[in-house]
Amino acid sequence: MTGRRPRVRAPELRGRGWLNTDRPLDLADLRGRFVLLDFWTFCCVNCLHVLDELRPLEERYDGELLVIGVHSPKFVHEADPEALRAAVERYEVAHPVLDDPDLETWRAYTARAWPTLVLIDPEGYVVAQYAGEGHEHALDALVADLREEHLAKGTLQPGDSPYVPPTPEPRDLRFPAKAIRLPGKGFLVADAGHHQLVELAEDAETVVRRIGSGTRGRADGPAEEAAFNEPNGLVALPTEVAVAVGYDVVVADTVNHLLRGLDLSTGEVSTVAGDARQWMQGDGTTSLSSPWDVAWWQDRVWVAMAGIHQLWTFDPRTGEVEVAGGTTNEGLLDGPLPEAWFAQTSGLAVDGDRLWLADSETSSLRRVEAGEVHTTVGQGLFDFGFQDGPAAQALLQHPLGVTALPDGSVAVCDTYNGAVRRYDPATSILSTIATGLAEPSGALVDGAHLVVVESAAHRLTRVPLGQAAQAAGFAHTTKRPVTEVAAGEVELVVSFEPPPGQKVDDRFGPSTQLLVSATPPALLKAGAGRSTDLSRTLVIDPTVGDGVLHIAARAASCDAHGGEGAACHMHQQDWGVPVRVAAAGSDRLVLPLSGRSEA
Repeated sequence: MTGRRPRVRAPELRGRGWLNTDRPLDLADLRGRFVLLDFWTFCCVNCLHVLDELRPLEERYDGELLVIGVHSPKFVHEADPEALRAAVERYEVAHPVLDDPDLETWRAYTARAWPTLVLIDPEGYVVAQYAGEGHEHALDALVADLREEHLAKGTLQPGDSPYVPPTPEPRDLRFPAKAIRLPGKGFLVADAGHHQLVELAEDAETVVRRIGSGTRGRADGPAEEAAFNEPNGLVALPTEVAVAVGYDVVVADTVNHLLRGLDLSTGEVSTVAGDARQWMQGDGTTSLSSPWDVAWWQDRVWVAMAGIHQLWTFDPRTGEVEVAGGTTNEGLLDGPLPEAWFAQTSGLAVDGDRLWLADSETSSLRRVEAGEVHTTVGQGLFDFGFQDGPAAQALLQHPLGVTALPDGSVAVCDTYNGAVRRYDPATSILSTIATGLAEPSGALVDGAHLVVVESAAHRLTRVPLGQAAQAAGFAHTTKRPVTEVAAGEVELVVSFEPPPGQKVDDRFGPSTQLLVSATPPALLKAGAGRSTDLSRTLVIDPTVGDGVLHIAARAASCDAHGGEGAACHMHQQDWGVPVRVAAAGSDRLVLPLSGRSEA
């Protein structure tokens, strides 16, 4: 007996169509190369992290490893083929992408989370599956290990990539993200697609100057030499603070995981927070994780740290960076700031003693007030739509921006609904100001108008503040395959295998952590809570009906040789698993965090 598990032939790739290639791809034509399937959706910041993690692997194994993105949407808007085409351009995806709006290939590979990575060997067999981000090292080690085996067998036969890059149209702005008013006249725009900051004249169209080289990168210095990587949020510092620190604007340089300072008079760019490494569990506050927006509140800069679902603060005068709120768990949980759960906060706005938040992944409008987090509009990670009316029944779809209005209400850039909505705290009513916009992602007040950043239309658009619009409403729940489970005891196992050449890192205590909860909470009669084991017995209440299990796991691994200079890695993922109690349901639920499919 060898102890080897049966080899599993990779299912064929099925979907609506293909992007970034001039022909449909099938696995038989790709034999002789490793194929890495990246199941992603463009709303998901963790998926965007993985796109960046995979870039060096694609270069290192050029001709031997082909990455194929399988786009399996969460939101209705993401199923729009034109929206997907724009996202592939926006994020500079440099490999073929399968459009899988009905989750056909997602189901064939039993994916349960965004992102999921599946490695297929040159003979067409599945050899490993990973959930979440942070697996670049594991994939590199595994491909390097298997590469020698397949070279010896003669089954590794490098070939040309079927990737065909799109031809971008020349534009003054390219997927702009946020904008602010400049002290004199005009606007400063975070031009994410050009990796620049752009100053526009009073007409919001004429380019006055560009700050940044226009090439994805990381460099301080004069305007023409500085480099950004998909900048998003902007905030102007109070004059006395700007004079003291020597720069006027703080920029959320999202993909660089940095905060940058801009001197408006000279165009000089400096790094003011972050070390250009993505924050992972166990790090301090030197590293950041996809800062998406920034706002000046309570005498410091508040940062929407979208990559880890937290709020941080930054004091420009001291350089001090601190965690202000959130546990890093993704979800919709109100309460004291340190205990609240956020979900990819992407927009911030200040109104006196309130800090308003656009929490994109829960499609929610929330606020921080007197140290507490309150949800105004929003129901959870998988519920969204387009509904006006009382806040408790109102719905949004992946909002990215929020703006305080002069009358005490707030405008919400309801990004995936292509709308601007208005919430009035006096009446607790959500209404619609404008529709038909192309992924609005930020806005600012300019007299009687709202200047809206129409990201997918590559422009700023003025919308009268007094107008109202009507649109057909809808309510939606993310459609994912439901897992049938048995009533009573269900064994939950999160499978984890350290990458080749590494071992579980338990030098400083338990190397793993598992957190389990449910929606509704009554679904779990037992088994909720936090522990250090990656397996647990859940007790499912059959009287509750359908629900969602929320499972967050992490595991640490280090080089097997140990010693000084040993490389260590954190592997982590959150799952939302829809479940239904059924007579024939399984009494075992296995979620792959990291590991090979073959012993």
